[in-house]
Amino acid sequence: MNLSTQVVEADGKNRTRQDDIESLVGIYRRHKKLYEFFLKSVESDFLSEPSLNSGTPTVIHSTRSRLKDDEHLANKIHRKRADGREIDEGNLLSIMTDLAGLRVLHLHQNQFGQIHSFINSKVKAKGWKLLEKPIAYTWDPDSVNYFKKFGLRTAVKASYYTSVHYLVAPANAEVGISCEIQVRTLFEEAWGEIDHSINYPLPTKILANIEQLRVLSRLVSTGSRLADSIFKVHNEQ
Repeated sequence: MNLSTQVVEADGKNRTRQDDIESLVGIYRRHKKLYEFFLKSVESDFLSEPSLNSGTPTVIHSTRSRLKDDEHLANKIHRKRADGREIDEGNLLSIMTDLAGLRVLHLHQNQFGQIHSFINSKVKAKGWKLLEKPIAYTWDPDSVNYFKKFGLRTAVKASYYTSVHYLVAPANAEVGISCEIQVRTLFEEAWGEIDHSINYPLPTKILANIEQLRVLSRLVSTGSRLADSIFKVHNEQ
């Protein structure tokens, strides 16, 4: 086989892979309205719950929602396949669990319990169903103990990312529509925005940045604890 033949074959394989990815993205496009409808419904449920949106401060500070765009999905499929993950028409929607995402932001950690209780109440009322057991990402031993009191599993990410993740779906949905809910403090959200700017879609290889992000995560944890203390003292007066 000569070089020109190898080039033609390689080009053909690349085109086949690209066409396949386009086909998978097309599946998402066909379901995108359903994802959008469910995402808006989940966000509305949070924002219309009186117990989470009254008082000073309110339990929920704010929410942020987004649907994954087609280009980012195509890139993610390519990355996962490069890591050896099999992705096809039959498992796309179950593997890509972040196609619809909602962030629920609160001021300090002690507000988390009310948000967690609300999510559980929606599941018990069969408004939503959990597709997997929720997980709290944290490196802090005290936070690990805190989240375990709610029956949450915990894990540590190398980047020191912190957030609690829930994957919910409509209770009676026949199609695999889901929404990833991320619950975190405003301090953690600031860290996440900085991390996302330099660490996504490809992780940084700059060792100084990696260490700086870990230091910042420790500062974020200190800030969250101090916020808890401030409100505890304030509420005791």
